[in-house]
Amino acid sequence: MKPFYQNMTHRLRLIIAFLFVISLASCQKEVHINLGSAPPQVVVQGAIETNLPPYVVLTSTIGFFNSVDLTTLQNSFLHGALITVSDGTNTVTLKEYSIDTGSNSKFFVYSVDTATTAGIMYGQVEKYYTLSVTYNGVTYKSVTKIPAPKGVDTLWFAPPIFTNDKTPDSAVTLYANYSDPDTLGNYVRYFTRRNNEQYYPSGIFSDDIVNGKIIRNIDLYAGYDDSTNVNGDSLRYFYPGDTVTLKWSEIDKGVYEFWNTYQFASNAIGNPFSSPINVKTNMTNGALGVWCGYGTLLSTIVVPH
Repeated sequence: MKPFYQNMTHRLRLIIAFLFVISLASCQKEVHINLGSAPPQVVVQGAIETNLPPYVVLTSTIGFFNSVDLTTLQNSFLHGALITVSDGTNTVTLKEYSIDTGSNSKFFVYSVDTATTAGIMYGQVEKYYTLSVTYNGVTYKSVTKIPAPKGVDTLWFAPPIFTNDKTPDSAVTLYANYSDPDTLGNYVRYFTRRNNEQYYPSGIFSDDIVNGKIIRNIDLYAGYDDSTNVNGDSLRYFYPGDTVTLKWSEIDKGVYEFWNTYQFASNAIGNPFSSPINVKTNMTNGALGVWCGYGTLLSTIVVPH
């Protein structure tokens, strides 16, 4: 996730489109645009998942045109916040932890206090969780639900539907059949893991137009780390011998709308013909980001040789 880009995305698209129209009109006059600087905003990246404790990463936005390096990223973390999570009966206060990344920088995250059993909380399906973040005297809140998950019906591997001349011959895609419940409002975010790698997000799903139907041959491409300069033509697939774990996570509407708009905005950056869109947050009081509840089921399958 790259939240520090979001505060300038909408304005940048408008400027690019404006400059493009000016160039078509063969205008000879120089146009000087002063973008100014937007005040920093609090960014929340938090989640609570079935049988796992909550966590929150708290940062501030970074200007779109600011140079971004390890020092910039480390300075974006916000420290000393009061963060609580409540399930309506129990409330826990999260503790800030520092994690050494091994590259002369640290990563900071708030999670449960493992030094006391009173500070432990694990996600349970069909429960609502209220997040409260107080930083510099301002409180930001959000409520999310962990829906009861309904997993896929079947999983199998087959050759990819869409390929190009860079797609390896041995590449396969994970496919699934899914029977959607007959109640409207089911949303899914799914992840994949290859062997011992971490889980990477692969896509999101809404039943707005397929409510109560059986969806066949869903292509679940491999998720991968797209923050590095790599060849995605080969990483979007699985290969013989891979042990693949599908993480199928039910989410609520607010979480779905965040990731849906975030994905659209990320794909549209740099395209002057795309429609501007604001990423929808489920946080209050002007904070950006999202507080996610994940009702998760795991399925593991091995690619045959």
